[in-house]
Amino acid sequence: MARKRSTRRKKGQKITLPKISLDQALDYLGYALLTVTVLTLLSFLSANHGVIPRWWVGVLRSGFGWGAYLTPLFIGAAGLWLVLRTFQDRLPQVTLVQVLGALLGYLLLLTTLHFLSAALQFGGDLRATARAGSGGGALGGALSRALLAGLGGVGVVVALIALWLIVPALTFGYTIKDAEQLIQMLAARVPRRQAISDEHVRVQPLPLTTSDDRPPVQAASEPSEDADFLPVISQATPANQTAAATDSAIPRPRMIGSEQRWVVPAVSEILEPGGDQDVSADILRMQARTIEETLESLGAPVRVVEINRGPVVTQFGVEPLVVKNQNGRETKVKVSRINNLSHDLALALEARTLRIEAPIPGKGLVGIEVPNPQVSLVALRDVMESETYVGLDSLLKLCLGQDVSGRPVVADLTAMPHLLIAGTTGSGKSVCINSIIAAFLMQRTPDELKFLMIDPKRVELTGYNGIPHLTSKVVVEMERVTGALKWVLREMDSRYRHFADVRATHIRDFNERVAPTRGERPLPYIVVIIDELADMMMMAPQETERSICRIAQMARATGIHLVVATQRPSVNVVTGLIKANFPARIAFNVASSVDSRVILDMPGAEQLLGQGDMLFLPPNIGTPLRLQGAYVSNYELRHLVNYWTAQGKPISSAAERPIQPPLWEERSKPAPAHAEVEFEDELLPEVVDLVIHENRASISLLQRKLRIGYTRAARLMDILEQHAVVGPQPSGGQAREVFPRAGYALLHPDAESSKTVQ
Repeated sequence: MARKRSTRRKKGQKITLPKISLDQALDYLGYALLTVTVLTLLSFLSANHGVIPRWWVGVLRSGFGWGAYLTPLFIGAAGLWLVLRTFQDRLPQVTLVQVLGALLGYLLLLTTLHFLSAALQFGGDLRATARAGSGGGALGGALSRALLAGLGGVGVVVALIALWLIVPALTFGYTIKDAEQLIQMLAARVPRRQAISDEHVRVQPLPLTTSDDRPPVQAASEPSEDADFLPVISQATPANQTAAATDSAIPRPRMIGSEQRWVVPAVSEILEPGGDQDVSADILRMQARTIEETLESLGAPVRVVEINRGPVVTQFGVEPLVVKNQNGRETKVKVSRINNLSHDLALALEARTLRIEAPIPGKGLVGIEVPNPQVSLVALRDVMESETYVGLDSLLKLCLGQDVSGRPVVADLTAMPHLLIAGTTGSGKSVCINSIIAAFLMQRTPDELKFLMIDPKRVELTGYNGIPHLTSKVVVEMERVTGALKWVLREMDSRYRHFADVRATHIRDFNERVAPTRGERPLPYIVVIIDELADMMMMAPQETERSICRIAQMARATGIHLVVATQRPSVNVVTGLIKANFPARIAFNVASSVDSRVILDMPGAEQLLGQGDMLFLPPNIGTPLRLQGAYVSNYELRHLVNYWTAQGKPISSAAERPIQPPLWEERSKPAPAHAEVEFEDELLPEVVDLVIHENRASISLLQRKLRIGYTRAARLMDILEQHAVVGPQPSGGQAREVFPRAGYALLHPDAESSKTVQ
């Protein structure tokens, strides 16, 4: 029989305690402080508590008086910081000065409360106030007596006022100037219109129709007595007054050393707010009753649970009710049955079109979207001044508009990372592009953001010529489009090579971590805007599709983003490859459900109302959101363009410019009248640009990059050697030497040395 092993500990054997690291100890301390905070709050709220909580509350009230109720906040803040200390990069930065300012503010509060309590309740007796646990308690009483003995009555008042001015400056870093700006901002947000009665709903008026895709913004004006029933439309600003106001309001850029400091425009100086109109809510109640009666008569009873009024449509959230089927069992009405009755609902509501969202994401309701009698205007300024826009941490914010509930919708272009826009003429596509550009110009300086705009129609984007954000003039000739896209590809490859050399993962990592340590200038983001993709696909489909797809696949990390628009969403324009690389899409009103499926992979865009009514498909959500796009008027765009044009062009020094202008930009400039340059081969300028950028030249390089045959590549190489752009062919099959100065001289000869290049 096996002997039973003894479990007794031998004499003299040491007990080994588990080791606790410093991080574990801090975690335990944080949990303990949070527990004390919760117990303290419960002790304050409840009269029934044990001996220890009663003793603890008594200590707090006698020691801190009325300030005892703030003590759990300090304890809880300390415990929360200890628990979340590993996430310091996500927590707000708290300095030692701010902590000292908060402690000084707490002591100042106890002292002030003690003086007030003694004066109002105890006839000025500071000791009696402390014994009663009122005012600032024992701590506040000690501080009050020390101040009163040292400074006297008048000195105490002066000291308290001075300290109350110092505490916010220490804690929040505020100054007198900040306080003045805060007061001005609050005064500017005071509504100019009269209060709205409870029986009315806020709706914006139907604006006048213009030649643009969407109507102009109306300036806010003081309403008359009948403003609740008659919308007021203001007169347009005269052109001479507009120019004078623009020139006087534009600040000039400051020159600090050799760098130019840009001034971002203020939203209130450039953009105008949207107008409002009051409409009775009886129409909404009548429409809700019509929906319930119509569906009940058709065998699909529902109940309207919520009404969300948006700028274009009103969404009625309906809940299916219980009905009896043929077997006598009670079941809820099927969602598909409600969806099939959309035409009957549109007939009963006298609506031009009607869209059913079944179900509403995140809710157990079916959304019935009914067009409003009047289309409201969503101003770009209203979206940019919203809390949603301010709270979004992004370098490139897209102000899209408002959803069916009237909430602002803001997106991040760097997270998309590219955007595809499609819609028929007059649906609001061009206004959407202008609002995107205007929002970027209101956010970023030319050192932070660059635009490359391609406008084959020549009328949509050419108005931006002159702003310092452009890498070149707006590209309108189809012959230059291919060269522009190739320049973007070369810029992307160059940035990737530079990131690999400095061990940076993406542009934000380079700008925030690598560039300051290496003394380099931060790289600007580049947004390529193409207004009409169909013309490019018709002229050069293979080159356009190849370039756009490669940029869309690889350019996100380098800070290059695409915004592509088209008014012909067919399969030969928006190909499968292009659509696969654009997960974020916007669909305006289209002609048929086939076009809607091309854009969104689902029907629905054919039921939109036009004038900015759109479906936005985010990259991380499978269901599109219905929005009313943000609107920016031509007057606001001219004001914004004049603002940036007046600040001048970026620094032209090659060592300081973040982006080297492409050679196709220089070739687009007209030659002098007395100097004509003719090239025997039309590819010669592009060949010179290629060999200078690659810093090497060979026949195989021209064949591979330009996709041409051997004979043509050899002839081009002979022309380059004849004009000393490249050196002779070295032995051993190595690449030829390139002379950039001779290449520039070949492409840009002066007027006196005009010649024909053979």
